Amino acid sequence: MKRLICLFAVAMLFFTAGCGSEAVNQGTETDRAKIQFTDDSGFVIEMDEPAQRIISLYSAHTENLFSLGLEQEIIGVYKTDNYPPQVAEKDVYDYRSDPEKVIAAEPDLVLIRPFIERSKPEFVEALRKAKINVVSLYPESFDGFAQYIEKLGLLTGKEEKAQGLLAQFENEILSIQTITAKVDKQVGVYFESTENNYRTVTLDAMPALAIKFAGGRNIASDAEGLQEGSSIAAYGAERILEKAVEIDVYVAQVGGMSAGVTAEGIKERPGFYAIKAVEEGRVYTISEKLISSPTFRFSQGVKELARMFYPEIMDSLDAFAGQENLTRAQMAEAAVMFNHQEIYVPTSRNYAKSPDGHVYGDYVDVRFDHPGLDFIETAVLAGYIDGYGQEFRPDEKVTRELAVQVLCRSAGLEDNEIQAVINDVLQSPEGSLQPDGFITGNELIDLAERIR
Repeated sequence: MKRLICLFAVAMLFFTAGCGSEAVNQGTETDRAKIQFTDDSGFVIEMDEPAQRIISLYSAHTENLFSLGLEQEIIGVYKTDNYPPQVAEKDVYDYRSDPEKVIAAEPDLVLIRPFIERSKPEFVEALRKAKINVVSLYPESFDGFAQYIEKLGLLTGKEEKAQGLLAQFENEILSIQTITAKVDKQVGVYFESTENNYRTVTLDAMPALAIKFAGGRNIASDAEGLQEGSSIAAYGAERILEKAVEIDVYVAQVGGMSAGVTAEGIKERPGFYAIKAVEEGRVYTISEKLISSPTFRFSQGVKELARMFYPEIMDSLDAFAGQENLTRAQMAEAAVMFNHQEIYVPTSRNYAKSPDGHVYGDYVDVRFDHPGLDFIETAVLAGYIDGYGQEFRPDEKVTRELAVQVLCRSAGLEDNEIQAVINDVLQSPEGSLQPDGFITGNELIDLAERIR
């Protein structure tokens, strides 16, 4: 355990290293701006007060601003931003169009990334000429994530919130490492970053670190970047097939240049039948938003990888043992774990709909910061459990009959089969398992075994 913590401390050094050589300077002298630092495009940023009217032109900025609790301060987002669901309520802006629309909105802060500064300098210059604070931020590596979040917190007056989120983020990853450290043998993993030539990533890239944190062994540890500074690495089918028997799990990133990749498509590639993961049905896809984007959802991406690598541990319903009167939020989680269902991640503003018409993100009592959001939305959209119109009622207790229905739906049973299971598993000579009684964690584990 001590060795695990030490290894984690080295890998996560940035959490305690603070801002390093480019520390955020808040200033104490009367003639110095309260907010002062150099952004990632080399511009000195000086602001007297935290921003109150923010336009974000990069999806990661938008997501992190919402995580910091700045929903009211955000007045605009980029046209492709799709998370959290509340972005749909914001005005849309585009750095490829006329800057006058942004200027007319009178923001006191426009957040961009260096790519925008390089590709559309005339757009950015127009905003600066209009005396708008334009700040360019982007952490080039995982090590820079904490400093990036701290700068967002400083710009918006959310320094304390930022530190709290960073601590929570670290704890979430550490807890996953603690669990996966107990496995007897690490699984061998090949990570496909782009469908083009089946490329992978370098060891310092965020997906490679996610594999490490999730307890996997990166088969492509010898991969080298396409060019200096690039995290994308060439590998190709020939080298993949040379290591076919070592690849226990094959994970492909979905999004961007690989928007159309599917697990079934990977299995059909010439020669890939020889890969152990293909033969054993352990080919998965994961959204780039979870493992390649500098947001707090990276810890969720690590957890999803761990679920792929070690489902018997990560999806064990033993986690509910000893718990009384399970809630609907817990039941949704149990259903997703029971079926090893991948968490739903929106890829556009055209959100998925459930069989009963629910649209992702519509529940008024399950906001984007609800701890059970991912499991609840995944379970509902998969048809395992239903809501109540615009409410899900996450804290409502679950009856035994509903628990059986949810688990049976997760197992893919039809309605007529579900009723037969209810009649079978809920009958007891002592009458202790009444269908309308509330389900406990131990009963859930027993029911799952009988249904399985």
